[in-house]
Amino acid sequence: MSISDSIPAAESRWYSVNEVAVHLGVAVDTVYRWIENKGLPAHRVGRLWKCKLPEVDAWVRGGGPADTRADRKKPQRRRSK
Repeated sequence: MSISDSIPAAESRWYSVNEVAVHLGVAVDTVYRWIENKGLPAHRVGRLWKCKLPEVDAWVRGGGPADTRADRKKPQRRRSK
C-alpha cells in the first residue's frame, strides 16, 4: 500500500489558480488578490501558484474572503469644475 492509495484524490492533487477560480466561481485575478492580501492557502511551485481544494474550502468556511470595511477602497468622487 502506497501513500497515494490511502489519500483521497482531491486531497492529494494540487489545483491551479484557474481551477480554484472556477471551483469558487470568482475571477482568476480575485484568487491572486486573495493569495496576496487575504492569506488564501497556496504554495508557489516555480512561477505557478498551486492549492489544495480542502484547504481552500476550509479557508472560505472560516470567513477568509469576507470583505471588511478596512479592505474596501473608497470610491473617489469626481469634482466638477
